[in-house]
Amino acid sequence: MTKLELTPSLNIMRQHEFERFSALIYDEAGIKIPPVKKTMLEARLQKRLKALGMHSFEEYADFVFSLEGQRQEMVHLVDVVTTNKTDFFREPQHFDFLVRQVLPNLRHGREGSALRAPFKIWSAGCSTGEEPYTMAMVLYEYAQANPGFRFAITASDICTRVLKTAMNGVYPEDRVDPIPLTMKKKYLLRSKDRKKGLVRICSELRSHVNFKRINLMDDELPISERQDVIFCRNVIIYFDKPTQTRLMHKFHNRLVPGGFLFLGHSETLNGLEVPFKSVASTVYRKV
Repeated sequence: MTKLELTPSLNIMRQHEFERFSALIYDEAGIKIPPVKKTMLEARLQKRLKALGMHSFEEYADFVFSLEGQRQEMVHLVDVVTTNKTDFFREPQHFDFLVRQVLPNLRHGREGSALRAPFKIWSAGCSTGEEPYTMAMVLYEYAQANPGFRFAITASDICTRVLKTAMNGVYPEDRVDPIPLTMKKKYLLRSKDRKKGLVRICSELRSHVNFKRINLMDDELPISERQDVIFCRNVIIYFDKPTQTRLMHKFHNRLVPGGFLFLGHSETLNGLEVPFKSVASTVYRKV
């Protein structure tokens, strides 16, 4: 009887491979992946092995760390390891604060041509687009009540997959449940085939949002104009404190004097040496 030798599966990520991948992801996207998340990373990268027809993490690592892999694969690798969770009107108190406090404050502080310039707001880490489209609805309502008010929204994410969804602006009906009924009637279009259960953001709102891929870890953020407000919610929880500090200084440089920064409900700038002051829960103002 022949004795069978059991060999480990080639699809098991070895420790040194995990360390190489996690270091690369941290350098590229600022995301810390601790050892306890090795199984999660292994499962997500399996998708790329399958897509590329590869049979081992060793083979995939050789490709990723090659010049060709650096050019072709990094975007896809980041796509599968990023976490994307968002909703329409998520943390609604932020949008209330935006309308009641931020907009009157910034408009009051402007003079002359600056008063006529469009209000600029950036959704950094926009995921599938629910946040910037919520902004568009809120600001469109504000514009109707305040003639002459104009706005421009920049929405960015590092993940190309979610940006495609965001730019298309099509969502299952259950995703739009948090939107007030009056806004649904004004800003959503139902699919002609009701069985599909899909709605689309109207073209008027979509025209106010400029989507682009931006890696917040880049030395220079490709935002040419200074922003009045930056929303970066539920993003920095994935970064360590040095990375958070560097990013906050970049945001500071891209905000107008007295501009506002909104973070997620579980995020804080406490303990970071950054030039912002707290003005409300998870809302900060440029010093």
